[in-house]
Amino acid sequence: MTPSLDTVFAALADPTRRRILSMLLEDDMAVTDVAHPFEMSLAAISKHLSLLATAGLISQEKRGRVKWCKLEPDALRAASVWMQGFGQFEPVHLDDFERFLAQELPEAPEDL
Repeated sequence: MTPSLDTVFAALADPTRRRILSMLLEDDMAVTDVAHPFEMSLAAISKHLSLLATAGLISQEKRGRVKWCKLEPDALRAASVWMQGFGQFEPVHLDDFERFLAQELPEAPEDL
């Protein structure tokens, strides 16, 4: 069964999971190696990896006593196709958009 776009985008919403995916671009990694640069428990990293696997973005395989993670780049295909549908629109110029918002929206209170 193919993961839904919601599942893929939910997995990509977290910066830790995006960083894990970036790390796996280089090569397959053992779970302990994935966890090394993060200041969180191995259990927390395992939860992130589980979400990425559920979204189909990675696969996990046990080799001997070590669990390995592998990037599954094809899993992003549906999300990429969906996002390309928005390429037909003019790019938003953020400076212009910020000026527009400043003119159109009332001033926000300073204490928010």
